[in-house]
Amino acid sequence: MTNAVAGIHVPDSSMAREITELVKDTASPLIFHHSSRVFYFASLAGKRLGLKYDDELLYAGCMFHDMGLTHQHSSDCCRFEVDGANAARDFLNSHGINERDIERVWTAIALHTTPGIPEHMHPLIALVTAGVETDVLGLHHEGLSAVDRDAVVQAHPRGDHFKEAIIQTFYNGIRHKPQTTFGNVKADVITDKEPGFLPDNFCSIIRQSCWPS
Repeated sequence: MTNAVAGIHVPDSSMAREITELVKDTASPLIFHHSSRVFYFASLAGKRLGLKYDDELLYAGCMFHDMGLTHQHSSDCCRFEVDGANAARDFLNSHGINERDIERVWTAIALHTTPGIPEHMHPLIALVTAGVETDVLGLHHEGLSAVDRDAVVQAHPRGDHFKEAIIQTFYNGIRHKPQTTFGNVKADVITDKEPGFLPDNFCSIIRQSCWPS
């Protein structure tokens, strides 16, 4: 059994250990520690809300959620979220996980940058996004104690200038396929009809979040 961080344990299974080593060997330290923090923040949210889900599958979703930004798993045509979801699906298939559970992990990863939808879905899907939003955007901190938050960050440090580093990591992972960034068409429609409309900007939200730089 791994040591608890903020009362949360990484699942004690051979598959979870393999996931840890795979992500550590494939992704940068920034992505590995970010993904680990996402798991702890997601688990803390799930515990706080009394949600029921499989810890091992949540761990897979959190740890694979940014694998599409790595060279090994980045395609030339798909959104990076889909690339990461496909990598998770291949991994889980190889471990005999049933199709329904694989589909939930796939969906959790594919939707983790699409706010407003995952929160209405299965807890596994909702929690991956909640963990990402907590670590990157500084959301959901009202339900997170400072003691738990600091324990997670001490176990998996954010490093120097995390905000700019994560923005650069995203850019490096998607700049070769800008066509995949087409997304929320509603903002395009409002901007077309209301020239003064300024949609929220992901990079600005990160920089203005409650996390230190």
